[in-house]
Amino acid sequence: QVQLVESGGGLVQPGGSLRLSCAASGSIFSMGWYRQAPGKERELVASITRYRRTNYADSVKGRFAISRDNAKNTVFLHMNSLKPEDTAVYYCNSEPPLDYWGQGTQVTVSS
Repeated sequence: QVQLVESGGGLVQPGGSLRLSCAASGSIFSMGWYRQAPGKERELVASITRYRRTNYADSVKGRFAISRDNAKNTVFLHMNSLKPEDTAVYYCNSEPPLDYWGQGTQVTVSS
């Protein structure tokens, strides 16, 4: 099975930026970044196909950008103008998701 390893999270002040990375052990046609905040369901934040067609949740449009390096099976999430409500554990997965998840990476937006 394809392994998924997320990295790049951390603590950032409101208005700040972070870049998340996801390394997959194999090629996946459509990749997505998901997040789960405490007490909430996991949601799809952004997705990108192998041909770089992208989709975004309304809550992050204009602030987040997803990209990928097909040669390295890596997907990135560039997050700008971060808000406290972006605080969550962020996961990458196929879109639609596989039946397992990586460990995720914590993003905390707080002053």
